[in-house]
Amino acid sequence: MKKQPCIAIIGLGYVGLPLAVAFAEQFKVIGFDINKARVDELNQGHDHTLEVEDDLLQSVLKEDEASGLTITASAEVLSQADIHIVTVPTPTDKNRQPVLTPLIKASETIGQVLKKGDIVVYESTVYPGVTEEVCVPVLEQSSGLVFNTDFYAGYSPERINPGDKTHTVTKILKVTSGSTPEVAQYIDQLYAKVITAGTHLAPSIKVAEAAKVIENSQRDINIAFVNELSKIFRLLDIDTDDVLEAAATKWNFIKYTPGLVGGHCIGVDPYYLAQKAIEVGYNPEIILSGRRMNDGMGRYVASEVIKLMLNKEAKVKNGKALVLGITFKENCPDTRNTKAIDVIEELKAYNMQVDVCDPWADKAEVKSLFDINLLRLDEVSSTYDAVVLAVSHHQFLELDLSNYQNKNSVLFDVKSCLPKAQVDGRL
Repeated sequence: MKKQPCIAIIGLGYVGLPLAVAFAEQFKVIGFDINKARVDELNQGHDHTLEVEDDLLQSVLKEDEASGLTITASAEVLSQADIHIVTVPTPTDKNRQPVLTPLIKASETIGQVLKKGDIVVYESTVYPGVTEEVCVPVLEQSSGLVFNTDFYAGYSPERINPGDKTHTVTKILKVTSGSTPEVAQYIDQLYAKVITAGTHLAPSIKVAEAAKVIENSQRDINIAFVNELSKIFRLLDIDTDDVLEAAATKWNFIKYTPGLVGGHCIGVDPYYLAQKAIEVGYNPEIILSGRRMNDGMGRYVASEVIKLMLNKEAKVKNGKALVLGITFKENCPDTRNTKAIDVIEELKAYNMQVDVCDPWADKAEVKSLFDINLLRLDEVSSTYDAVVLAVSHHQFLELDLSNYQNKNSVLFDVKSCLPKAQVDGRL
């Protein structure tokens, strides 16, 4: 392996682009994506996901002999790379089954250009075994090369937190692994050159895969627990946040808060682990129970809003509701697997007219994904029978929400971030 390898990043989304930029400050990097519009946008020096600031992106697009980023939709260029890092999405289908198609397609693309001595590292979240049992055979078939003789593999799970400008890619400790002890050390040392937080070399690829998938499964289960508590405490007329504040005074209490669990990680990854468990004959009761709880929270919020409206004699049928936020989390444009849409759809099921306002989400994307004509703040000119704060964007917290409410209007705070006296209900 060359002392100064050329690195290819396959998939330039929320995970791939920040990683490509980080490596490009020290290495020659090829960023590849099949989305030509995305490639064109990035080559113009702009990232609509807002994960990489434009000036930083533009700085690495200026190549020199030893470093810099080339962004392309041409797979042939990948033949120049010695290290191929795969950062494509791993979603689930409508039946909550893992969809490995992006990984398989990426592996086929790499296989066409794979050379002797190359290393392929996967970052996409998967269940234990996918790298060696699914991806490597595709690489062998597409390339005609022999695994661990002609080429090698590794797994280093992504730890991107969309919208977080503090815990960026280089500042989060990185788990690494490789298909041989020597390759594992090489991969670990390569990442250590850009990950200032340090690295942790796992003993095997499967261990690294498992570590990633349980990180988000653990968070999912903990959030499901407090979501269930929220349902119980609402029936007991106890404020959940007050309970959590009191309990958090104990040194070993971990404070999770109730809410909508969306995004590409927490709302998806547990299904990967559950699927593998079922394949080997184990029924993962706690994991799937947590998923059921969290997947139902959007509909639960809508039903609670309707109950409050009926109690206040607010207009439900043909009434108007304003949902504030459609991204999966605050101060971030990412709408992947957002659960705010469940609130919206359930309110519509009660024959309500629902307007959706979000200053962060892309209007065209929301229209394409959800058939919703998204409003910006200056376009909200009406009052509503119900207002639901679904996402706590900082712009919403600066508003006087009473301006959007009519006489009997209900204000529901999903995030429990508004003054208690101001709202009619919250989780």
